[in-house]
Amino acid sequence: MKLRIIGLLGCLLVVTGCAMTSNLQAPKISIVSVNMTSADVFSQQFRVHVHVQNPNTLALPVKSIEYELFLQGDSFAEGNTEQPFVVPALGEAEFDTVINTHFTSSLMRLLGKLNERDGNKVQYNFVGKVHLTKGMLRNIPFNEQGSVDIGVKR
Repeated sequence: MKLRIIGLLGCLLVVTGCAMTSNLQAPKISIVSVNMTSADVFSQQFRVHVHVQNPNTLALPVKSIEYELFLQGDSFAEGNTEQPFVVPALGEAEFDTVINTHFTSSLMRLLGKLNERDGNKVQYNFVGKVHLTKGMLRNIPFNEQGSVDIGVKR
């Protein structure tokens, strides 16, 4: 009888754990800044500073973030973060990622759009998946939009 009760409690814990992790909300991921660190005729390198807010009551152990970055509607770069990190429950974290783009035409279109108006503020769309190191739900998709000042000297 005790064995049945222990087995039943074990099953209940597993089902409760599955229900808790399946209700994970996507973290809010926003771009704080984009700065060009180097450029030549064939490639450009940018440092992107990213802010992550965790709306969940559980910490998010992030293995990596796979993303595609659109600036002013044009696909600008894609990649993965390099270092794992943890976003505390109901907390925030920030990190930098370096992106390389070999799309000189994309950079030229972006600069052309910046020249059409004052300032360096651009619209972005940041799309991808957050890959977790543990838990029942290992991939959380996200799609965030906003605007950011881009550090490009003209």
